[in-house]
Amino acid sequence: MNLEQLRGFVAVADIGHFTRAAETLRVAQPSLSRQIATLEQEVGSELFHRARGNITLTSAGETLLPRARRMLADADAIRVEMGEIAGLQRGRVRLGATPTLCVSLVAEAMTAFHPAHPGIGLQLTEAGSRLLIERLTAGELDMALITLSEGLPAGETALVRTPLLTEELVVVSAATAPPISESAIDIALLATLPLVAFAQSYDLRAATDAAFRSAGLAPTVVIEGAEMDAVLRFVERGLGVAVVPATVLVDRPTLRAVRLIEPRLTRTISIAHRSDVNPTRAAEAMRELIIATAAGLAEASPETLRLVR
Repeated sequence: MNLEQLRGFVAVADIGHFTRAAETLRVAQPSLSRQIATLEQEVGSELFHRARGNITLTSAGETLLPRARRMLADADAIRVEMGEIAGLQRGRVRLGATPTLCVSLVAEAMTAFHPAHPGIGLQLTEAGSRLLIERLTAGELDMALITLSEGLPAGETALVRTPLLTEELVVVSAATAPPISESAIDIALLATLPLVAFAQSYDLRAATDAAFRSAGLAPTVVIEGAEMDAVLRFVERGLGVAVVPATVLVDRPTLRAVRLIEPRLTRTISIAHRSDVNPTRAAEAMRELIIATAAGLAEASPETLRLVR
């Protein structure tokens, strides 16, 4: 049973005449007759009473007709929906990103993407890089923005990782507080300042702790274990300083930042996807916009952000 057979069957049922139905469908009358005969063989029953000049439905035909109409309507709806998806009018993208990138790069990209493609929904997963890689490998995400400095874990060769940006980690304080320094501070001065520290699961926390250990210093932690939004809010309230990626400062006038030197800490932002899965049109459009947004951020902050070419 195929759609052409069903379309011919419905036309004959509506018009009550094989020749006129064939003209309406723009097919030869013998071809239409063969389609109906084949359909009758497949359903195992005659669908029409064939009397000269009088074509009527059998009981089997009356049973099939409403179902055939629904099947044809469903097929037309599928064509429309597939056309809308291909034309980026409808669809969904499953994007994973680390918490710091959700409040920076992802937010900036969606500000441009949603008005251009309002019918494309975003399903966002916010998690650490390693968990995002697990979900991407399992097929639960279309792409992920990750910050693993050492590259993909062993065994993840099915994933393609494209580096986008290298960004510095900077020290932020409340804009209303006295400036820490005119331009930059070192790890020794940072160790004397009240520090709002991230949860242990954050890559940022691991990088900062390693820098203190390497210098033989211990930080002055006043709040520990917070997530990104809470860390930024505590800093805005003047409770301490924090070490954060430079991209977090986009559109945050309540924060002031200075560069951290000796050591200079950086991280690389990458976008990853599975090599064995073809991206949807919507996913590819979002990926291209994320890449363009990353380039725009680098252009706006050349001191702390650099494109990876």
